[in-house]
Amino acid sequence: MGVKGTVFEDGDLPEGSEGVAEFYSAVGKLIKFFRERAGITQKELARLSGYSEDLVGAVERGLRTPRIEYLTKVDDLLNAGGALRLVADDVMKAKIRVSQRHPAFSRAFTQEEAKAIEIHEYSSLHIPGLLQTEAHARALYDMRRPWLSVEQVDKWVAARLERQEILTRWPLPVMSWVIDESALRRPLGGWDVHQEQLRHLLKVAEIRGLELQVMPLDRTENAGMGGSFILLTPSGRSQIAYVEVQHVNRLITDPEEVRKMAARYGTLRGQALTMRESLALIEKILGEQ
Repeated sequence: MGVKGTVFEDGDLPEGSEGVAEFYSAVGKLIKFFRERAGITQKELARLSGYSEDLVGAVERGLRTPRIEYLTKVDDLLNAGGALRLVADDVMKAKIRVSQRHPAFSRAFTQEEAKAIEIHEYSSLHIPGLLQTEAHARALYDMRRPWLSVEQVDKWVAARLERQEILTRWPLPVMSWVIDESALRRPLGGWDVHQEQLRHLLKVAEIRGLELQVMPLDRTENAGMGGSFILLTPSGRSQIAYVEVQHVNRLITDPEEVRKMAARYGTLRGQALTMRESLALIEKILGEQ
């Protein structure tokens, strides 16, 4: 499913709140109406417009945000008489309304995460977002450079905590994490914040069905030296992967690339401490201060 190396950029996936997703769905249906009236297939429209067939289909299903440039181009190609150009301004207003909800570089990922039935993550630098305390998340955003405004930090912290509602679902998605020991020893935000974060990990680990492992520093082999990544399995769809570095993100749908990352994650779990050993290490780190 999808296009090799697919990169979903800022605004490509709609937010599922405040009616915005429904609005994009309506715009997608409008595009489909004009396309079918013109007797053009999605494949033909992709070729004529210069966009991928994956994007054309996703926009019509309301799964991708239609960019203004795309609406303008297909309006001409489908002889829509300016109808698609007219909604372009409303699309921009909708994008602005939700643009502060999540950091631009992660918005596509959070949309997929919310629908996933499986979530697996290897984190080499920090505590995974779904496991962060409010104070830890705030410390991470406060240390950003260039500086973020207080209002922006507040919004992004709130959005990160909202994501953690996944942990309260029943049935839970299948979830596991492998965290590098260095992330557990890095007292970001100060020891008080870090101590609270470590205790929170121990508490989360008590939730039935969640699996938490630590990759110890003394391992002579580590399959995760290429960096952090997340594997997501959406309901009824193939597994996808997400990687992020320096605010550059990729939501990967190519089956072969995802397969390799899934195999890598399996190796990481085999190299890491067991869950019982991992929790014992977290307790040991807590007692060292």
